[in-house]
Amino acid sequence: MGGDTRPVTRDCAQRTGTERRGAVVAALMLAMALAALDSTIVSTAVPQIVGDLGGFSYFSWLFSGYLLAVTVSLPVYGKLSDTFGRKPVLVAGAAVFLLGSLLCAVAWNMGALIAFRILQGLGGGALQGTVQTLAADLYPLKERPRIQSKLSTVWAVSAVAGPGVGGLLAAYADWRWIFLVNLPVGAVALWLIVRHLHEPERKTPATRARVDWAGAVAVFACGGVLLTALVQGGVAWPWLSAPSIALLATGGVLVGVVVLVERRAAEPIIPGWVWRRRTIAAVNLALGALGLLMVAPTVFLPTYAQSVLGLGPMAAGFVLSVWTLSWPVSAALSQHVYRRIGFRDTALLGMAAAALVLFAFPFLPYPGQAWQPTLLMLLLGGALGLFQLPLIVGVQSTVGWSERGTTTASVLFCRQTGQTLGAAAFGAIANGVLAARLGGASDLDPVTGAVGSGAAAEATRHAVADAVHAVYLGAACAAALAFLVLLFLAPRKFPVIGD
Repeated sequence: MGGDTRPVTRDCAQRTGTERRGAVVAALMLAMALAALDSTIVSTAVPQIVGDLGGFSYFSWLFSGYLLAVTVSLPVYGKLSDTFGRKPVLVAGAAVFLLGSLLCAVAWNMGALIAFRILQGLGGGALQGTVQTLAADLYPLKERPRIQSKLSTVWAVSAVAGPGVGGLLAAYADWRWIFLVNLPVGAVALWLIVRHLHEPERKTPATRARVDWAGAVAVFACGGVLLTALVQGGVAWPWLSAPSIALLATGGVLVGVVVLVERRAAEPIIPGWVWRRRTIAAVNLALGALGLLMVAPTVFLPTYAQSVLGLGPMAAGFVLSVWTLSWPVSAALSQHVYRRIGFRDTALLGMAAAALVLFAFPFLPYPGQAWQPTLLMLLLGGALGLFQLPLIVGVQSTVGWSERGTTTASVLFCRQTGQTLGAAAFGAIANGVLAARLGGASDLDPVTGAVGSGAAAEATRHAVADAVHAVYLGAACAAALAFLVLLFLAPRKFPVIGD
């Protein structure tokens, strides 16, 4: 399979051409912006959506449903792009995403909106995975940091701009415009892809490529059940309740079904070589730990900034957003480091710095000044940029064209799964510390209400600070785990395939 991959990759760049490649890169950035904006832009419009449609008790599925669909669809799209090419998968995924956006805009109740968000997520999985894969197809190894840093910048700008744009549309237009604005942006991206992306014609295989649809359904079912258990456990129902136990047990059975189906498949959706190859397995586990630790700042830092530091929502958002400024800058500069010391050692350097920053957070003074966590977030973004991009560029460079989609999807799948695990684990840690500090209170709704209104008592502020400190210690442990995985499992020199 790997024998023809290098010529195919080189031909893809050559056939696209310099001018066409610029148009394709613009399309990839627009497609990535659609996926990146989607989570942040919706969050600020939740009050307006609930006020219009109702369904407050299960509005969290607006985010959970989308996350589940993206996560479980990534391996499927990765395999399909290796089988049929990137262009048809990206075009189909963008079309599904835009259809979901249009349907979200005309949703008549919360149940319909959640269903259409899940459809949107099925398209979003194709956008995330295929865009990253095409970026590696279009550029040789020495130029890949350029396109990857551009994509990182798209994520950074989206993280900063998304809440503001969502708030403006909800306040001065209508929340439905949050989904309608996707249509012109997506239409431009689709037009550029269809017109300017030209993949090389590959040799027709002697036997027709077989799609492992049974494996795809099994992966969907297994991932959906397990991620539902993790996302909703401790939120919609207690961890030791019947729904949690039933979902986890069902997920365990489905894991066995996936293994059985994939072993018998001629072209499995999740091939065994993804975990048998030392480099790919190490990067998957390390980026899973990255997803885990990212939950600490993204979910808990805004609450800390408002309840402990006494900042307003906008100022609290700025404390978090500064890491999106240093992350892409560090990622862009990381090529100068990994060309000297290698992919693994550059990532180790970045994760060691990240672990120190996360470990330093619990030692901030109480209540402290806003510049202190802001500085730590700036340093954390720089450290993680030095960690993530070398691993993605490195692992993509160890495989050929026919395996790159599956490899990229497995990396992104592990990172998404890590974030889901982190949300569940750190949420349980934070709730446990809060309950312990507040005299064993089991009902934390009054606490969260007081924090949100800015009327929290001193004891509550101390409890929130302790809870967030515990979460950051957990994130530091996740960083240490990523460091150890790379140190002992990843090869010092990645087996790079020449362009």
